[in-house]
Amino acid sequence: MPVMTRGPRVRRAVADDAEEVLRLRQVMIDSMARSSPATDWHADALPVLRAKLAEPDGPFAAFVVDRPERGGLAALVAGSIEYRIGGAHDPHGTDGYVFSVATDPDTRRQGCARACMEALLEWFRERGARRIRLTATAQAEPLYASLGFARRPDPLLELRL
Repeated sequence: MPVMTRGPRVRRAVADDAEEVLRLRQVMIDSMARSSPATDWHADALPVLRAKLAEPDGPFAAFVVDRPERGGLAALVAGSIEYRIGGAHDPHGTDGYVFSVATDPDTRRQGCARACMEALLEWFRERGARRIRLTATAQAEPLYASLGFARRPDPLLELRL
């Protein structure tokens, strides 16, 4: 069932969208500094992504806009819900994470990413998320600021196992 938002028609991605979701994720990756253009990982990621997209009640969701004139997808936003031990600002400890936002270069500046983000934010609200986090490029930061996101000084450390 399509999610109704302002602008382009957004729907929840399903398992049959997995290849296009991966293609758009690669579009996002390719636009980032120090990214790898390698795509050999797609073969391993595809069955996992298909399974996740087939779980309508799972902690992961992707919202997309179709590109009917050429087929495939015009835009993608994906995120997940994660439990963290609660605290003073959120005793329930439900956080949302946005980690893939991509629009095909030929469909940019048409409101597709905004419409997908609005659908994902509503999905987060319905699941009780009180804090939503994402990492943004300088190009995308105005979109997120217009949706209410604010830059945080929190340090981030990463360990790869």
